[in-house]
Amino acid sequence: MNWFQKFSGVILAERAQNKILVLFMFFIVILTAILTYQSSSSFIRFLGSINPLFVIILSVVLVFLILNFLRFKGWFTIYKKNNLKKSLKYIWLVVLFTSIAIYIDLKVPFPKDTHILFPESLLFYPVIAFFIEIVFHVLPLAFLLVLSTSIFKNIAFQKHLWISIVIVALLEPSYQTINMASSPTWAVGIIFINLFLFNLTQLIVFKTYDFITMYFFRLLYYMIWHVIWGYFRLDFLF
Repeated sequence: MNWFQKFSGVILAERAQNKILVLFMFFIVILTAILTYQSSSSFIRFLGSINPLFVIILSVVLVFLILNFLRFKGWFTIYKKNNLKKSLKYIWLVVLFTSIAIYIDLKVPFPKDTHILFPESLLFYPVIAFFIEIVFHVLPLAFLLVLSTSIFKNIAFQKHLWISIVIVALLEPSYQTINMASSPTWAVGIIFINLFLFNLTQLIVFKTYDFITMYFFRLLYYMIWHVIWGYFRLDFLF
């Protein structure tokens, strides 16, 4: 039996996890289609002139294959029943991270157009949360693990895993703060550390629980920071 047959067998054998994943991705595609049909400009800052529906559909196919590969290797899980419930004891961390972000915004306000505003935000942020998880977590983590385990075969997998997690956790804060030269150094430093710890928490959640739970943590962060605070900050700051 070749590798492809084994991989296909694993996908078929774990139908419960993939059913949840397919339903989740179908929901993301539907939200994207609605925004695209409405000629929303929300995606322009992230994707430029590229059709967002095309990007999300491509991302959906890619993430289905990569997550199943990671599960096939025994490294991560897509979804397990009750994992989300078990992880709720760590929700206070998301509240802490968003509170720090809001504090910085109150002290050194971000641009007025930082957030997509309500009600469009309710459609946009579930989609962009999925896209960000793929770009900043799933893809680079899979790449680093495959690369490092292929080159350094005598090193224990847990070492590969933790080194990769720390490196990947640095990607989003680096991207978010690279163009903040005009902001005070202390604010940029706090934002970087706050985002790093949030990403690190998410990746530990991915390792401990599953992909869906990791996504839920980001979605909650976005609901507090972008949707709720994004709506009220205009009255507070401008």
